[in-house]
Amino acid sequence: MILDVEEKPLVRVVAPAVALALAVGMGLAFGVAALERPPDLPVDTNPAPLAGHTLCAAVVVVFPSEAELQGSMQSLRADPKARRVFVDPPSVSLLAVPGTDLKTWAQELHARFRTAERVTVIDSDTTAAQLKLTAPPPKCPREGEY
Repeated sequence: MILDVEEKPLVRVVAPAVALALAVGMGLAFGVAALERPPDLPVDTNPAPLAGHTLCAAVVVVFPSEAELQGSMQSLRADPKARRVFVDPPSVSLLAVPGTDLKTWAQELHARFRTAERVTVIDSDTTAAQLKLTAPPPKCPREGEY
């Protein structure tokens, strides 16, 4: 007894196999990328006291008075680049969302708050590299504080 087996064209077999392999490969690539990408940092722009925090990557804005700081607070809290807001009268220290260029942000803040006495960037990694320290401080974590 001979079974009559119909042969399927090669295209009908190979095309679904290739599509399946591509789908699995793309899923694997996205899965690995998701594992490698660090989680987003929490954003909390409610002003908190600076005491007890050691910042290593931040922008500090010093106002001439507490009243001017308070008058600017709503704008600072609403800034999309701000991740954390710390106050120490009459100054505010701002931690940025990841990917923010601190120097550029400081220039933007200086232009926005023309009455500010000083706008300073704290960047301990860059400072340590420029000073060529033999025993540099630990690398600043992406949170911006030790």
